[in-house]
Amino acid sequence: MSDPAPIVEMDDVRLAFGENRVLRGVDLILSQGERLVVLGQSGGGKSTLLRLILGILKPTQGSVKFKGLEVSRMGRRRLNKMRQKIGMVYQYSALISSLTVRDNLALPLEELTDKPVKEIDELVMQKLEMVGMADTRDKMPSELSGGMRKRIGLARGIIMDPELILYDEPSAGLDPVTSSIIDELIASLSEKIGATSIIVTHEMESAFRIATRMAMLFKGEIIAEDTPENFKDHPHPVVSQFIAGKIEGPISESANL
Repeated sequence: MSDPAPIVEMDDVRLAFGENRVLRGVDLILSQGERLVVLGQSGGGKSTLLRLILGILKPTQGSVKFKGLEVSRMGRRRLNKMRQKIGMVYQYSALISSLTVRDNLALPLEELTDKPVKEIDELVMQKLEMVGMADTRDKMPSELSGGMRKRIGLARGIIMDPELILYDEPSAGLDPVTSSIIDELIASLSEKIGATSIIVTHEMESAFRIATRMAMLFKGEIIAEDTPENFKDHPHPVVSQFIAGKIEGPISESANL
């Protein structure tokens, strides 16, 4: 029996906007059940990888596949069907301010499925309970703290029981304690629903708490991939500088290039 196709596969992915070469040949394979943390500088193309997987962007060159299917060749109908299998957790939660927590979570189910209201309500409560936010069902986003909104964002990201969850800087703007709670939730939720995850971040403590595998994106290329344990003492000078937060090193030298 052959191994299942990777959940995500990127082969020599390049992306340019005019003269700006954002990605310069990314190769990446994500297997089922992994929690891959992609590290890199702000503005270095990490979030771009997520948009390519979702089919929001198309590569200038190379291949992006989801479960063996070429994303860039999908029409709108197939793209929408694929996206139902992918949960997205945004940097600032991206909750709709005019909707209650319940309605924010219910929206994807109402738009993309034909489930009855009772079943939708049950699924909303189930997911809220999984993130410890059951008592916020009827609250508005403006009534919630930043950490609470992050949890609601996590619940919305898993509302469709996705096979893949994409996280864009999930710990950004949080205090250390709340950040730790969110990190633990990400790991536990992935295991509970059996989802594979890609987390893009430059928060080192979060990265090591969450990851089963890590990759470093630098100047448009994946320059290193390894386990979290090996990343701590990785020999690549860019990786070691980034993890240690040192001022001097190849990252600083290339900053003005």
